[in-house]
Amino acid sequence: MAQLRFAEEIMLLLLHDANGKFVRVPGWQLGYALAGGVLMDLALEDRIDTDRWKLFVTNSAPLDDPLLDPTLAAIVASPERNAPRHWVEAVSKGAAAIRQGALDRLVARGILERRRDALLWVFGSRRYPLVDGAAEREVKLRVLDVLLGSDIPDPRDVVIICLAHACGLFPLLLDKAQLARAFPRIEQVRKLDLIGQAVTAAVADGVAERERRVQFEIDQQGRAGP
Repeated sequence: MAQLRFAEEIMLLLLHDANGKFVRVPGWQLGYALAGGVLMDLALEDRIDTDRWKLFVTNSAPLDDPLLDPTLAAIVASPERNAPRHWVEAVSKGAAAIRQGALDRLVARGILERRRDALLWVFGSRRYPLVDGAAEREVKLRVLDVLLGSDIPDPRDVVIICLAHACGLFPLLLDKAQLARAFPRIEQVRKLDLIGQAVTAAVADGVAERERRVQFEIDQQGRAGP
């Protein structure tokens, strides 16, 4: 089994172990997380590079991966070098297809199993085999070990932690005591995010602007009264 893509791991991160349901996340919030995951995979595959102002193609060859290739093709076809924020917004609009594609792949890989309206783990130990025969710990266990322990994080775990933080997912995944304990570690790990700083900064900017917009609408409704 090949390495999971970030979109697949984000969906696993949001899965309730007990009931096979997903943590309730606003669609726009999940969209930013999945968009950031796709862009980060393209960066780690050496297809794109970024700075704070521009995202550009370094290798236009498709990866034969339906989760990543549509975004790569759109970036290649763009006549301009746009900012990372532009592409986070653009990719997030296709988040429903990315989400469904990630879940379909997790089922096809034999990691999750569909049972009525739930998705449940196939491997009771929450480990799944990879292409080299090694057993990969499920993403939630890896993230918790990093945040609540002293493990040196793998670069991919750094990306997941940075994306989850940028999208405001940790308050949905951790209880208050865990979150308070994990906060200093999250801040420490964020500083390790050398590859994806521009992407995660763009995701965080998008989330912050959307939250301001939502709060403005709530305030306006409050002033309007019943």
